[in-house]
Amino acid sequence: MEPIRILLVGNGGREHALAWKLAQSPFVESIIAKLLGYDSNNSNVMQKVPGNGGTATCPKTTNDDSVKQDDYAGLVALAQKNKVNLVVPGPEAPLVDGIEGYFRNAGIRCYGPSKEAARMEGSKTFAKDFMKKYNIPTAAYENFSNYEDASRYLDSINHHVVIKASGLAGGKGVIIPTTKEEAHAALKEIMLNHEFGSAGDEVVIEEFLEGDELSILSFSDGYTIHSLPPAQDHKRIFDGDQGPNTGGMGCYAPTNIANKELIAEVERTVLQPTIAGFRAERMPFRGTLFTGLMITKNGPKVLEYNVRFGDPETQTLLPLMSSDLAEIMVACTEGHLDIVPVTVSAGASATVVVAAGGYPGSYAKGTAMSVQVPPAETNIFHAGTSIKDGQLQTSGGRVIASQAVAENLEQAVKKAYIGVESIKFDGMFFRKDIAHRAFKPTAATREALTYASAGVSIEGGNDFVERIKELTAATRRPGADGVIGGFGGELDLDAAGYPGAPIIVTCIDGVGTKLMVAQVMGKHDTVGIDLVAMNANDLIVQGAEPLQFVDYIGCSKLNKDIFAAFVKGVSVGCTMCSSVLAGGETAEMPGMYNDDDYDAAGCAVGAMLKEDRLPRKDLMVEGDVLLGIASNGLHSNGFSLVRKIVARSGISYHDPAPWNKETSVGLSLLTPTRIYVHPLLPVVKQKLLKGLAHITGGGLTENIPRALSEHLAAEVDVSAWQFPPVFKWLKENGNVAASEMGRTFNTGIGMVAIVSKESAYQVISELEAAGEKVYTIGKLVSRSTEGCVLKNLQTWDN
Repeated sequence: MEPIRILLVGNGGREHALAWKLAQSPFVESIIAKLLGYDSNNSNVMQKVPGNGGTATCPKTTNDDSVKQDDYAGLVALAQKNKVNLVVPGPEAPLVDGIEGYFRNAGIRCYGPSKEAARMEGSKTFAKDFMKKYNIPTAAYENFSNYEDASRYLDSINHHVVIKASGLAGGKGVIIPTTKEEAHAALKEIMLNHEFGSAGDEVVIEEFLEGDELSILSFSDGYTIHSLPPAQDHKRIFDGDQGPNTGGMGCYAPTNIANKELIAEVERTVLQPTIAGFRAERMPFRGTLFTGLMITKNGPKVLEYNVRFGDPETQTLLPLMSSDLAEIMVACTEGHLDIVPVTVSAGASATVVVAAGGYPGSYAKGTAMSVQVPPAETNIFHAGTSIKDGQLQTSGGRVIASQAVAENLEQAVKKAYIGVESIKFDGMFFRKDIAHRAFKPTAATREALTYASAGVSIEGGNDFVERIKELTAATRRPGADGVIGGFGGELDLDAAGYPGAPIIVTCIDGVGTKLMVAQVMGKHDTVGIDLVAMNANDLIVQGAEPLQFVDYIGCSKLNKDIFAAFVKGVSVGCTMCSSVLAGGETAEMPGMYNDDDYDAAGCAVGAMLKEDRLPRKDLMVEGDVLLGIASNGLHSNGFSLVRKIVARSGISYHDPAPWNKETSVGLSLLTPTRIYVHPLLPVVKQKLLKGLAHITGGGLTENIPRALSEHLAAEVDVSAWQFPPVFKWLKENGNVAASEMGRTFNTGIGMVAIVSKESAYQVISELEAAGEKVYTIGKLVSRSTEGCVLKNLQTWDN
């Protein structure tokens, strides 16, 4: 590559960081830091400033303030005189003015978007309309150029809003009122009092979004896009995110909320459509796209676009880059970014901005200051500083910043604050809580939830069964041994004195706390199906065909609408397994339940011939195959834990489900338990199965062993099937260990069949022909201690 001679336009902390990084490139020969500043009273008006104390000492860098304030033709002449072959505009105003076109027409590469594309930052109304046109997720909004119309709109709505001056306002033109009165006051300040000058001639009033903010800086040549790790800025002036907005008081990266799935979603729903939209609108974009996002409970939404490097994101992210920044910029201007790697070193970075006292209001300038040599791996980036008569002094609101990198974020933050101690000037102010949001509990750092922490003890249930076995054994009679622990109770009528009669199997079960979700959603039919399914599936695993079903409902008062819907669901479930709904009992017990709360239980009766009886433990051998039959979702187990995770996540059952945006949280969770009777009965009758396990409460690890002989165990490879999105969400948001997932939920497998190697293909074929999704998930092995071993659990963490 030919030697690169750069003209860097701008004088802030961002430009100091750019000069610092560009100077590290072996391809860069020289950098002219063109010091264009901005009038503190009007961010649209440029003025010459004496110089930036940071760029003055950067290697390969020379400060220059010879050209008049907004003389772009003069800048072109300066570039030509110094044989500049790459121009890097830092601030937004030159880009919105169209600086890229001046240099393009002169045949000089400019790392920055066209004037047309720069409207994405120059006009928030243009940007919002662009997002709407290209289906890029963003807050609901309205644009106004008339104060009275905007004021009437505020009166017509009840939700919280954000009011934005449409034009450039130096990062300060966004007001977040907390009351209707504050909203009207802000609107008046912007549109009538011209707080932000002409930038407020038009405003955007948009829905206030709740969540975590992220900033993503992306390199693009108009086709390819490569992003740096998401960063999180701190806009408010005071600790705890209080006070007015600023240009940014600190930043850190990477963030703990930006996992691989989220980054992929942003890439798919925001970044790629944005770049494609630029092309569709014939707006060439070659430069850095800054995307401000709010990560809401309904997914990422765009807050704003900038068309240049952010500040202080640039100071935070460039020290993490291991790639050559100059090479990337040239690749963007020449359209071959696809062949240039953008790599980032491991570790974390944090930046603490030091401001002049009074900022973002009025503040003193010309205050003498000193900066000592910072600790290792710590950088001091100058912004509002200048050198006068050899003395470093303040010249802006955000004066200077301390940035540090370290192996982890906690260390990086600590080092950045140590770096702040090397800065001294009267009235200096900085936030003391940079990166505080990173240290609040998240799915990764919060208490790891378990079924026991939700109030359900699997061990306690098992212990109880052992404790009462003696009592049940005392009730033996011919045909029934009185032993419990299987999926259903058997009565051999032939042995009981009815010659030639089949074996009767009975099951009893309930729906559990899934009923509480049904109450919230006002939907009770699907839990009626659940009640039948939980019992009918327990019958088929014994080899029995369901014959009749009875239900019981306990309540404080009889709500006819609720129970009619519930029994309708029971009827549908009975039809699905060819069982007769033989009757039931509804018990009103005033004071036993609250309001419309109720509980339900069901009892199913089935029959089987002796030769169909399962499990056939005497035939099981090592190497027998485990077939997993897909579930519909959660079915009816683990809901005490599910409800705790939903509550802690702060989402409503009526909100769109994070794992399925086409339905709500509640309706998705109410998907009824799959009934496996009809597809399984034919293979049971053909003697193709050695055993079945219904995966309910206790998950895979507790239920499969119930179908096995004592000398055998199940070895299950959990990577053999796709981990459904609802379980991924529960695991992440509940910080649930993979092993706990396997002993609490069905994790996508509602029934497990144990078959010989020779029968496996036929069983799979017949079940798939019946509409089931079947996976080969493992095999039987010799038992050592555990009855079920789950392999490759780490795949559930990805």
